[in-house]
Amino acid sequence: MISKKTARKWIARICFFTIITSMGCILAQENQPVHKDRQVLITAAKEIMTSANYCALITIDPTGQANARMMDPFPPEDGLVVWLGTNPKSRKAQEIKDNPSVTLYYADPTGNGYVTIIGTAVLINDPKEKAKRWQEGWEAFFPDRDESYLLIKVMPVKMEVVNYKHQITGDSKTWSAPSVEF
Repeated sequence: MISKKTARKWIARICFFTIITSMGCILAQENQPVHKDRQVLITAAKEIMTSANYCALITIDPTGQANARMMDPFPPEDGLVVWLGTNPKSRKAQEIKDNPSVTLYYADPTGNGYVTIIGTAVLINDPKEKAKRWQEGWEAFFPDRDESYLLIKVMPVKMEVVNYKHQITGDSKTWSAPSVEF
């Protein structure tokens, strides 16, 4: 869906933000409170999710190996449900058929945190849903929307968030990020 150059830049940014986030986590652990209010955590997560241009979708292959790839998600809906588009013949589609447990990872573009969505994915091939969730420019990747375009709907089971802007940090001893169960 994107050029190799853009993908490399995005991967480099994720690596950079992961390092910065980890360093910030170490520095912030001593003095920052751990927020536990559900709505505060969801609001902070949505802020990161909507500001990130991409996310990583992680699926599990038949051997148990995790596979991550960059995705262009739609903005999160109520309950942090996330929709993505793919080719029905893709490896990720087959892996979701075999094992619907997935993880989405969003890195804050400013390096101020991240969101992890652990959830269940469902493949949706409904024409009305596909028409509703279509982006201009995708014609090059999905030339026949009926046959080459499929939706992935990720319903969260658990969400973890670190958002330094809102002073939401992990536990000072375990570094466990604040989380919300769905």
